[in-house]
Amino acid sequence: MANFDLVIRGGTIVDGTGETRFTGDVAIKDGLIAQVGEVTGSGAEEIDASGKVVTPGFVDIHTHYDGQATWDQEMAPSSWHGVTTVVMGNCGVGFAPAKPDKHEWLIQLMEGVEDIPGTALAEGITWNWETFPEYLDELDKMPRAVDVGTHVPHGAVRAYVLGDREEPGVVPTEDEIAQMAQIVEDGVRAGALGFSTSRTVLHKDVNGVLVPGTTAQADELVELGRAMGRAGHGVFEMASDLRREWNEFEWMGNLSRETGLPVTFAALQSIAKELPLDEQIQTMRAENDNGANIVAQIALRGNGIIMAWQGTVNPFMLRPSWQDIAELSWEEQKAKLLDPAFKAKLLSEENDYSEVAEDTKDVIMFVTNAWGMMFEMDDSFDYEPTHEESVLARGQKAGVEPQEYAYDMLCRDDASGFIYFPILNYADGDLEFLHPLQHSDDTVNSLSDGGAHCGTICDAASPTFMLQHWVRDRKRGDTISLENAIKRQCSDTARLYGLEDRGILAPGYLADLNIIDMDQIKLGKPWLAFDLPAGGRRLLQRADGYVCTIKNGTVTFRDGEWTGATPGGLIRGPQRAEMLEAAE
Repeated sequence: MANFDLVIRGGTIVDGTGETRFTGDVAIKDGLIAQVGEVTGSGAEEIDASGKVVTPGFVDIHTHYDGQATWDQEMAPSSWHGVTTVVMGNCGVGFAPAKPDKHEWLIQLMEGVEDIPGTALAEGITWNWETFPEYLDELDKMPRAVDVGTHVPHGAVRAYVLGDREEPGVVPTEDEIAQMAQIVEDGVRAGALGFSTSRTVLHKDVNGVLVPGTTAQADELVELGRAMGRAGHGVFEMASDLRREWNEFEWMGNLSRETGLPVTFAALQSIAKELPLDEQIQTMRAENDNGANIVAQIALRGNGIIMAWQGTVNPFMLRPSWQDIAELSWEEQKAKLLDPAFKAKLLSEENDYSEVAEDTKDVIMFVTNAWGMMFEMDDSFDYEPTHEESVLARGQKAGVEPQEYAYDMLCRDDASGFIYFPILNYADGDLEFLHPLQHSDDTVNSLSDGGAHCGTICDAASPTFMLQHWVRDRKRGDTISLENAIKRQCSDTARLYGLEDRGILAPGYLADLNIIDMDQIKLGKPWLAFDLPAGGRRLLQRADGYVCTIKNGTVTFRDGEWTGATPGGLIRGPQRAEMLEAAE
């Protein structure tokens, strides 16, 4: 009789602690890791991992699967990239609490902020809940390939309490703030991992209205954070423009010191932020030196819009000729786009900014004119491209205007070409500024938006990019060690959210693992799929090199293909590992 359910033999173990890799075995029993090192007993199943890397499953803490998690068990695309735990409810948007007359409002908020097709959300979500605890109960009913945890989202909470009064600039009464705080406390006690809000002009609903948190005042935000403190756990998460007059770091520091809980924010190079990234980090560290626990969430590459004719954004979207065909079927659009006469007419036109809101006009002008920051996603594409690879430089070399070169790029492969435009995190023209941040205990790898920005961003692949680019292939600067990369994507992300039962390969921890062929790890070419409910579109990207992904001791993916297994479920609150004696 086998001693264990599964034994992984002879792999190079990178255990998630940051310690040096070693060769050994991993034994799994009853969904937990039983032994690490030399395993003499046998397994009901054994996997030869010789020459492969064995790591904990990846923990992705910023994913926006709030709708998808109610209908999808595979949880792609994150699950394709070694992720075994996702945290959602980020940026203050989500679907609970939700009164029946606010369903469409919440969908429009999510669609506008996170570019998730509203038609897909409307068809896919069942709305078998009203309160946040009821939403958790609904999530708890469906087994999945991964574990899911969530925040209580500020937008839904404000809409639930303020009703038709909810609009930018409205100041809640003390009683309304108390009601919101009670919802947050109840949600966290029911199992939410934190509370989230957004305070950036880049986040608007489909009608161009700012998200609820943007104009919220500090006393409201602090009171909602205190509600988590009363519940005894939780992370306060925020995306913010960090305007100087808001003094965000001051109240974040005070809240963290008062509650003893972590506060985390999206730290980016962004044209919407007044504070440069280095000043964001310096100001955070000054608060932390004074007893706060603020953590910066950093992305691993430029937060890039992927432009495509069938995507959400293209550089010609404000030309009159594009507007004339924007509502046509794809086949009708394609016929026009491939017509030389249509091309000539469109390229002769100016962008029409008359309908663009003033607070985002600079961003939109940048998106439609910054040819020096746009790059072709060809077969040799590197996510740390040089200026010589830009549309501007390649157009000059080819002797054509950059706008024509961009148009022709999008028309390649039967009008299915892609342009990469790193609108955030690429102000220096490289990623070198991220290198030291990946060695800092006050930063955490995040911002993949795995289930969001379906027509513009494809960053669910961030863990794969970390391994391929930052660990193995980077050419324009130093790489990072495999040990550090795994620690940052596993135990660091898990610890921030109190998930102390995962992210490390040691007896008593969840048997969430990846077996990876580092020689073969490689991002695939993005493509647009129309596989969401109601035929909704989303950008997807697969990867080579994942030999197996294992969740709770069950193999969920083999060679990149889902086995159909669904050992994952809902995470309720902080989790603790119980260290086991070495199994016999």
